[in-house]
Amino acid sequence: MRILAMDSSGLVASVAVVEDGPVGEVTVAEYTVNYKKTHSQTLLPMLDDVAKMIELDLDTIDAIAVAAGPGSFTGLRIGSATAKGLGLALKKPLIHVPTLHGLAYNLCGSDKLVCPIMDARRGQVYTGIYEFDGNDLVVIENQMAISIEELGEKICAYGREAIFLGDGVPVFGEALTEQIMAGHKISFAPAHMNRQRAASVGALAIRYYREGRTETAAEHGPDYLRVSQAERERRERLGNDTI
Repeated sequence: MRILAMDSSGLVASVAVVEDGPVGEVTVAEYTVNYKKTHSQTLLPMLDDVAKMIELDLDTIDAIAVAAGPGSFTGLRIGSATAKGLGLALKKPLIHVPTLHGLAYNLCGSDKLVCPIMDARRGQVYTGIYEFDGNDLVVIENQMAISIEELGEKICAYGREAIFLGDGVPVFGEALTEQIMAGHKISFAPAHMNRQRAASVGALAIRYYREGRTETAAEHGPDYLRVSQAERERRERLGNDTI
């Protein structure tokens, strides 16, 4: 089985080709960029470079996996449009991988509570709470948008050590350590594991594919969790600010 995976849900753009091997998933190629260019500038050129480097015939992939949200509204739309276009052109199914599931899978095998956090602005984070049963990701609390203080209360209630990762760590890491989680044992993922990776999205997608969790390009859509700023402003103008 061969999966083409991509993640443009946050600051990072990442493309990978992942295959199943005799003892688990194998990352054949991965191209990740965390720089100032927009995903509309980087994603397709990265895909093209990966395909050329490993002499990939796109017709040989079984499915296209995409980190489907939450995250940056623009980034999610770019990833979704790219995946849908490829799916239609190649007549391949899509695999919808929740962004935070993929981010948590970076720490596959951890014995701690795994808590990815993405800065959602407006005083909130996109987050979820996970653990691992061997190499299997277990969702304790699914994706949500809450304040970092609320998240701290949830983690403290479990009474277990937690490890945090994601672009929310530079924003909230100091507060987590000194105020919110003071007195509780926490840690932060190392640099090579603390951002979105398409290889993790692809590895999860192989498991989803085996479970029959695919969709057509027409069925696919991002999970925003919250409405966009433009939509909030439109509702406010209409006097219907019910978000």
